[in-house]
Amino acid sequence: MQNKPTFKVEFIALMASLMSIVALSIDALLPALPEVGKALGVTNPSDNQLLITMIFLGLGFGQLIFGPLSDSFGRKPMVYFGFAVFVIASIICVTTNSFEVMIVGRILQGVGLSSPRTIAIAMTRDTYSGDFMAKVLSIIVMFFILVPIVAPTFGLWLLHIFNWQAIFNANLLIGLLIILWFWKRQPETLKDENRIKFSPAIFITGTKEFLRHKEAVAITLVSGFITGSFMVYLSTSQHIFQEQYALGDLFPYIFASTAFSVGFATFTNSRLVIRFGSFNIAYYATIAYAVISLIYVILFHSGNNPSIGILITFFLIQFFAIGFLFGNLRSLAMEPLGHIAGIGSAINGFVSTVMAVPIANFIGGFVKTSVLPLFIGFSVFGILSLVIFLWLKRRRVDLKC
Repeated sequence: MQNKPTFKVEFIALMASLMSIVALSIDALLPALPEVGKALGVTNPSDNQLLITMIFLGLGFGQLIFGPLSDSFGRKPMVYFGFAVFVIASIICVTTNSFEVMIVGRILQGVGLSSPRTIAIAMTRDTYSGDFMAKVLSIIVMFFILVPIVAPTFGLWLLHIFNWQAIFNANLLIGLLIILWFWKRQPETLKDENRIKFSPAIFITGTKEFLRHKEAVAITLVSGFITGSFMVYLSTSQHIFQEQYALGDLFPYIFASTAFSVGFATFTNSRLVIRFGSFNIAYYATIAYAVISLIYVILFHSGNNPSIGILITFFLIQFFAIGFLFGNLRSLAMEPLGHIAGIGSAINGFVSTVMAVPIANFIGGFVKTSVLPLFIGFSVFGILSLVIFLWLKRRRVDLKC
């Protein structure tokens, strides 16, 4: 970790690129969900959501493997191993005619992609700390958000010119280029003296150490609530705009606008976090997240969808608040875990993701003819997150006294 932290542009670009493989594998497939479902004989269109949520399940469990192993064997080898799993999983996805096998392939994709996602955060923690780490993570997320802005359009373009299998193939090719760049240019960030001798007990001792840090545990719960409610949007957005609003052709552009809102917020956060602190910004962003969704629920409690302009306005404001949460929540959870950055990042990601998947599947099942269930989910989990933040604020005051 640097005593006088400075920005390393290539490092930030590389970490964002590693994380972007995940976003590309999720968001580029969104416009093709109906076609994939038809090709695999899916009779219930709602089941197509599993192609999105199940990759998150793999992401959650995979982090428990690669995070702790990276603390013992180094960050870079785990990235290579994870990408190899992703390659095998992608081959399964493009060659199967079974929806069930496709689900298995998507889970395996998530397992493989959990490595670059987790390792990118661990390498950032190896290099930076404190609010400066939050600033760096915000910039990484800002570049990472560029992918969801263009990915649906990219996926739609591949779908029109080739077929849905081409989306998987393109993801593989782009991922390979990123891994080659990573191999050539990024040095190992985990020093030999900081490595933990591997033993099966590392998972138990690492978990016990994680649970000792109550603030990290609390922030991880908030991450699960926010990620889960946001995942509902990811898995149902194509259905909302194509089926409920009959705007399938405009879906990539609408999705891009909401992704841009998140990206602009992360950029703004990178400019403000040193001055105001990651905790304060995340606290007020959580208030905004809960209040915005409650306003929607109150205004449209009948279940009738508003005009597309009003809906997009609510989404833009809601996701602007989310943009202030993602980087700061990760930074706050990781701050006390520098000595176990790999397993700490893994447990944080595992718990938040495993919480998020059932939340997304449950709420997503109600998003059929109305957007209201989505905003009810936003408001419920926004309030729960706010309750945790209020407890943390009181705890911090008590510790100072």
